[in-house]
Amino acid sequence: MVTTAKNAETRTVLENISWQTFKAMLAETGSERKNRLAYDDGIVEIMSPLMPHENSNRLIEVFVGVLCEELSLEIKRVGSLTLTRDDLEKGGEPDSSYYIQNESLVRDRENIDLATDPPPDLVLEVEYSRSAVNKLTLYASMGIPEFWRYNGSVLRVYKLSGKKYDEVESSPTFARVPVKEIPNFIQATRKNGEIATTRTFRSWVRSLI
Repeated sequence: MVTTAKNAETRTVLENISWQTFKAMLAETGSERKNRLAYDDGIVEIMSPLMPHENSNRLIEVFVGVLCEELSLEIKRVGSLTLTRDDLEKGGEPDSSYYIQNESLVRDRENIDLATDPPPDLVLEVEYSRSAVNKLTLYASMGIPEFWRYNGSVLRVYKLSGKKYDEVESSPTFARVPVKEIPNFIQATRKNGEIATTRTFRSWVRSLI
């Protein structure tokens, strides 16, 4: 077992863990826990978010909501949804997950089953520290069309192309807005407050569309 810590999160890594053991861990720890688990190739990572991590996650969720409102896109927010694929023996719990293009297909769902339901259209990982699980290959294998990664200063955007992600300059979902500017608004909340900055963000989006 290896544990690493940053001021935004802690990560504990367990090696040589079977898929069945990982599934048992998910079942035993339940859905109310704050830790987020990921599994790939015998490695389990347990990530515990601290305040900077969670604050960044929540702020990006607010901004994604504003983008959908202003661009007239429906959205279903499914948070740190547990995504598992028994056929691939892979699992993950992103910081945030969103159905946008496929929102109508899961609008009335209380549970998501990737065996029958589409994966989220967009997932976000806040990673102030390096993850032991390669999230690019993990989420690409699940067919998630768009993946955002925020490291505390830079927001990277990835688009699924075939079976792998390509880093792109603009979001496929929000092509009219340069979402890579979002970190500037996250920083602004520390000076101006979250509500005031959200108003500024909304005005900025409207000026672009």
